[in-house]
Amino acid sequence: MAGDVVDLIMQDHREVERLFRELERHPEKRPLLVPVLSSLLTAHSRAEEAEVYPAAKGEAGEAEDVAHGQKEHAEAEQLLAKLNETEPESKQFEKVLSDLVEAVTHHVKEEESTVLPKMRRELNEARRRELGQAFVSSRTAHLGDRPGEATKRELLTQARNAGVTGASKMDKDEIAREVAKSS
Repeated sequence: MAGDVVDLIMQDHREVERLFRELERHPEKRPLLVPVLSSLLTAHSRAEEAEVYPAAKGEAGEAEDVAHGQKEHAEAEQLLAKLNETEPESKQFEKVLSDLVEAVTHHVKEEESTVLPKMRRELNEARRRELGQAFVSSRTAHLGDRPGEATKRELLTQARNAGVTGASKMDKDEIAREVAKSS
């Protein structure tokens, strides 16, 4: 049994915050921790987009917050891709890490004060557990995905969550551009 989706998402948030602290305090660990952070954050975002955001939007009435969260995921993924390309010993790394921490911290604060409490109120425990199982399965399937390398199907999900219209008729690159524009 996976558990309540709200609790699972918040557990991931705490783990990402812990990884941020390690990256900030221990520069020597960066070459090992950046791939861990990338894998967790990418898998977490894609699982939320695929399994949680549609329920939050349709069942908990959170369409506006879901679209906003989707935009924040896209921003974080761009920063995460940039972090992966930056030398861990460089000053640029510090800047990109700082920008990523700021963006993700902002997203987490908003999500934990709007979307997640409303999901806890509006969805019964059985539904939250069902979503928890779907979230864990999706997150597990996405572990190892790299930021900036979404499939067409994942981009279509992002487009739907962000309110991009006509995406099903676009090719992968067009969808990616439209999702980025909506960010």
